[in-house]
Amino acid sequence: MVYGPHHTGSALRQVARARRRDPFRVLIATILSQRTRDENTARATEQLFAKFPSAKALAKAPPKNVERLIRPAGFYHIKAKKIKEVAKVILERHRGKVPKELDSLLELPLVGRKTANCVLVYGFGEPAIPVDTHVHRISNRLGIVKSKTPEQTEDQLSSYFEREYWIEVNELMVRFGRTICLPIRPRCQVCRLRTYCKWYAEQKLAARNPD
Repeated sequence: MVYGPHHTGSALRQVARARRRDPFRVLIATILSQRTRDENTARATEQLFAKFPSAKALAKAPPKNVERLIRPAGFYHIKAKKIKEVAKVILERHRGKVPKELDSLLELPLVGRKTANCVLVYGFGEPAIPVDTHVHRISNRLGIVKSKTPEQTEDQLSSYFEREYWIEVNELMVRFGRTICLPIRPRCQVCRLRTYCKWYAEQKLAARNPD
């Protein structure tokens, strides 16, 4: 699964609220969100589900029609093929319903842990921690985790935070990563967490001892 630069925690939350947690819509929206922005994900998802609102409808939809509807999300040739494949598997193996178990979600084609966890959180309201580049970066910078992969980050965050807070972890870190803890040139001067930040302390030390 691609951990692209734009995770759609906010967009998925809006999808969940608008449709009272429709797991299938959340699943497809998560796939569409790869390498695009929230507004593009929202537009593509809305257009697609206005025409093909179920796994059955999407599985049988003409590819060209799907491509046209999801064009705002970018990479629409590839994504159209992906979401139709997922829809067919859900229709054939799960009677058109998205499974609620993590292992079953991971058995779906092209679904990795981040996507599966997004479905659990935004589709079913179940505790999970989707890890995208923001969550992975911020967790390591703060020193909450010491990890090299998103999977390791998820495992360590699950131990660090109590289960009741898991759902909020992704949303909070994504917002923080977009506004303060940027990938390049983070805004440490206005960050209220810099006193506790391992990365910030290391940068200050390096500045004092350049050799």
